[in-house]
Amino acid sequence: MAQIPNLDNAPLNLTSLREQSQKDLLNILRNIRGNKCLIVDQKLSGSLSLIIKTSILKEYGVELRHLSSEPVQTECPKVVYLVRSQLNLVKLISAHIQNDISKGTQREYSVYFVPRRTVACEKIFEEEKVHHLLTIGEYPLYMIPLDEDVLSFELDLAYRDYLVDGDTNALWHIAKSIHKLEYSFGVIPNVRAKGKASTRISEILTRMQVEEPVSTSSDVGIPEINTLILLDREVDMVTPMCFQLTYEGLMDEILRVNNGSVELDASIMGNQQQEGKKTKVPLNSTDKLFKETRDLNFEVVVQVLRQKATDMRQDYKEIQTANQSVSELKDFVKKLNSLPEVTRHINLAQHLTTFTSKPSFSGKLDMEHTIVEGESYDICFEYIEEMIHKQEPIVNVLRLLVLFSVTNSGLPKKQFDYIRREFLHSYGFEHIATLCNLEKAGLFKKQEVKGNWLMIKRALNLIVEDTDTANPNDIAYVFSGYAPLSIRLVQHAVRSGWRPIEEILKLLPGPHSEIKRGGYSSTPSFDTLPGAPASIDKVADGRRSLVLVVFVGGVTFAEISALRYLSAQEGMAYDLIVGTTKMVNGHSIMETFLETNA
Repeated sequence: MAQIPNLDNAPLNLTSLREQSQKDLLNILRNIRGNKCLIVDQKLSGSLSLIIKTSILKEYGVELRHLSSEPVQTECPKVVYLVRSQLNLVKLISAHIQNDISKGTQREYSVYFVPRRTVACEKIFEEEKVHHLLTIGEYPLYMIPLDEDVLSFELDLAYRDYLVDGDTNALWHIAKSIHKLEYSFGVIPNVRAKGKASTRISEILTRMQVEEPVSTSSDVGIPEINTLILLDREVDMVTPMCFQLTYEGLMDEILRVNNGSVELDASIMGNQQQEGKKTKVPLNSTDKLFKETRDLNFEVVVQVLRQKATDMRQDYKEIQTANQSVSELKDFVKKLNSLPEVTRHINLAQHLTTFTSKPSFSGKLDMEHTIVEGESYDICFEYIEEMIHKQEPIVNVLRLLVLFSVTNSGLPKKQFDYIRREFLHSYGFEHIATLCNLEKAGLFKKQEVKGNWLMIKRALNLIVEDTDTANPNDIAYVFSGYAPLSIRLVQHAVRSGWRPIEEILKLLPGPHSEIKRGGYSSTPSFDTLPGAPASIDKVADGRRSLVLVVFVGGVTFAEISALRYLSAQEGMAYDLIVGTTKMVNGHSIMETFLETNA
């Protein structure tokens, strides 16, 4: 099955974006004649696999390698490096070239930075005395379609860099990516932002439109994206700290979904002969059964798969006992074609169940729910204290600790000092830097003012009792009773803008802004939608209006599922497309704050 997702059903022409990225890369390779060794930085290789097939690269005389500290082993006279602008990667490249020089090996070297070169990186090449041997260029890969409604800017550390180190490079990158989208699809007339980083991106975007204007003349027609919603991850750190319960979200929590696939032991997928070997399972909307089940609560997925297996068994029995007509046989064969998909997901679901059926799993979920409820402080504190004393995995402890701190606006001084001391005794004093990072980001802190979580929770109806996971009537089904705060904000931003929830927004981190741009002030904003005729919200060619929701600092699969649920509701006049710095979960976010070499 294709690793590269099929984008034919995307509400926006994402195929053209992918084709442009492919074209840009092939132009670089075409200009370097003959055989060449393409050395790709490890983090980029997953992104490239979603843009171009390895077989196409081979047609261009490319030998593919991953960048590592080992010297390059190749017969190719030309070496092309494709890397992100990171100083450690530049040092690796310099070491490769110096190694070649010491051995008298002569090669032509090219370095292409993704998405742009930086002065700091070039300075290192100069210091290492290899600058004169290099051709340096840029490969402007700003975003990658992960699926038909998800774009990733592939910025792993954007959240940490901004909150801990005050590095704003990622904000420029996100604004540039959106500006590039506008060149293809028109200036986005309505921009709503919440959070320090998001309002800053909104300002940069406005400045970019002044400096490099995208035409807003009538020949461009109505812009394809009607509204942009920018949301800082910092505004809602509760959601990613909760364990995701949708099929795709759970898979990410347990198996880690990477660039639209999971890698796991072949024996789990039924290949007993290949035990110990890894196999890659693609997960995108090209797989029809996955598209149907990815956004469901996992409890329901197990029932769906059981029903599919039962139906197939019944069909098989019927085909053996009766004289079937040719058309009935044809239908049966068609169903048989979906058997590999059904088998694949039964194997995956069975593997996930080995985790979800443990009493410790439901115990942890109950505790998360108790913390989010925000009404049993002592019980929650004791639970985290016990986890620390039992030396449970450090990331599990940090997730719960951050969830506890965020919902309480910190911990009272006495308990803060105590839990900090116990944590360092249990996990080692090198983690002082880890806790400092979390404090700088405001995720683990001393309580200075009384928390307002209970007020926010009530005002936005974040806890929904008696959630029906099988027939959901609210986005809360994705966490079996907790409605993601981030998606509640999107719900309001889309329906009626920020004005009606102004007071609640003030209780959440960072400023908020709402602007109209690009000479489209007459374009109907969603503010006017509730009482407006349905036709007002259609794009000229009859499609529904489009809202681009950008998460600055990462989004979880469960949040995307909640957005898809919203978009599919009757009476919703718009499609939603998600932009994110990276796909994240509580685990991956906490890992970016870990410091073990302090």
